[in-house]
Amino acid sequence: MAEVDNTKWTAHWRLFLACGVMILSPFQYGVDFGMIGGLQAMVGFLKIYGHPSTKSPSGWNLSTERQQLISSLMTLGAFISSGFAGIAAARFGRRVCLVAACVTCCVANIIMMTTTHIAALYVGRLVIGLANGYFMTFSQLYIQESSVGQYRGLFLTGFQFFTSFGTLIGTIVDWATAKRPDKSAYLIPLGLIYVVPVFITIGVCFIPESPRWLILQGRYDEGVKSLLWLRPTGYDVNAEAMDIKTAIDREKELGNGTSAMDMFKNPVDRRRTFLAVSAVTLQAASGAMFIIAYKAYFLSMAKVEDPFAMSNVLSCIGIIAIIANSLIIVRYGRRRVLLTTGLLFCGVLQLIVAVVYDKNPGTKRTGKVIVALSCLYMFSYNGMIATYAWLAGGEIPSQRLRSHTFGLAAAVGFSTAWLTTFTAPYFINPESLNWGPRYGYIWFPSCVVGAAWVFFFLPEVKNRTLEEIDEMFEARLPARKFEAYKCVNVVMALDKGARKSVEEERRIEVLGSEKVQAETNITSSV
Repeated sequence: MAEVDNTKWTAHWRLFLACGVMILSPFQYGVDFGMIGGLQAMVGFLKIYGHPSTKSPSGWNLSTERQQLISSLMTLGAFISSGFAGIAAARFGRRVCLVAACVTCCVANIIMMTTTHIAALYVGRLVIGLANGYFMTFSQLYIQESSVGQYRGLFLTGFQFFTSFGTLIGTIVDWATAKRPDKSAYLIPLGLIYVVPVFITIGVCFIPESPRWLILQGRYDEGVKSLLWLRPTGYDVNAEAMDIKTAIDREKELGNGTSAMDMFKNPVDRRRTFLAVSAVTLQAASGAMFIIAYKAYFLSMAKVEDPFAMSNVLSCIGIIAIIANSLIIVRYGRRRVLLTTGLLFCGVLQLIVAVVYDKNPGTKRTGKVIVALSCLYMFSYNGMIATYAWLAGGEIPSQRLRSHTFGLAAAVGFSTAWLTTFTAPYFINPESLNWGPRYGYIWFPSCVVGAAWVFFFLPEVKNRTLEEIDEMFEARLPARKFEAYKCVNVVMALDKGARKSVEEERRIEVLGSEKVQAETNITSSV
């Protein structure tokens, strides 16, 4: 693979700019996710969509069914749109699909801000989920396909950082407006949703399409132009473009096509599909979606002092974890080790929370313990699971089936997130089972199973180019041998590209010399 060794990141400023535009997508998703959890604990929101309740500390509550649908319909919409992402990507590309997501997001927000009817609110939540599915899928595809190998992990760490940062902004705005007694308590947070889609729509007009997608579509010259824009001056984009085309052609020879069913026909593609889907699903297996979606409500029902402020604390802890992780992921981090460790930590912490609350429910001391352990949980989840789950799921798919495979992985990830957010109210709502923090009993074994899967099945592909990953899967290596494997085909392609470049330079030199000699002869004759 063509690389520029020891090049400063400033030389890649255009790549950082393009990926910076893409990273606004998870920020939008995070704002929505962080905001909706807080709305369900606001009196101004509950007066319209909830009912008076003596069991709730605020005197108001949502029915279990409404709470389920308000939170889970967004992830259901994301599941639907990401599931069909492969079809849309094959026809329209990454940038057009992101613009479509921006328009859909604004339409959904108009519905939610102009209604007081619960059915219309459900529709708005479903529609904004369709937009969020595109935001999360196509922005990651663009980053994975456009970045050089040395920065791919860093960009996807930034991707997770902005998801958490968006969540923090959403919870801060909720905290600032929560005490308003009227509709403005939730209309102000909803108004924020218009801001980011405008910036994304403008930003994608100034960056090129994914070079790998263009080459996959047979638009080789456009792919080379895209690489010229994304790479530093002097970078051998022709060699990289040829590597990409060679890898895609080789995959097409081994496979039968690029349809959705081809993900399962070939044993190699089937394995890569299984790994990508399972890796993304680790996020839901950790139980984090329950805490992220309902943290303000969850802390309120656990009788924690000032649940909105504590929600902000949890979001800040998550961001600190991602910043710390960004110092590890490029140089020292190993996907397998960090995912396994993170899942085990999260499982044990949730078990301890459940046991503590089970023994002394509703006391201030228990509330402080729950907040402290929840902070440790968010640090473990954001620092060791969230980033690596999406990263592993995005690196593993084959190039010709990347849109289909990653779309399926995202869809399954969103479906498991939907299952978590849909069923959580049955456990934590005082009008249902009223387990509260005891819900952690369920997630401890789930985390243990996830950690075992990572240890036995997930390969280590840190700092590998996408073409090297293709070669290792084609060699049908077991997971434990990926890290030490020395690639051959990519090196040969690079050598061939280098020889070609040298030959081209020599040819130009010879032609130049002949031209000079000819001019000299003419001058002598005169």
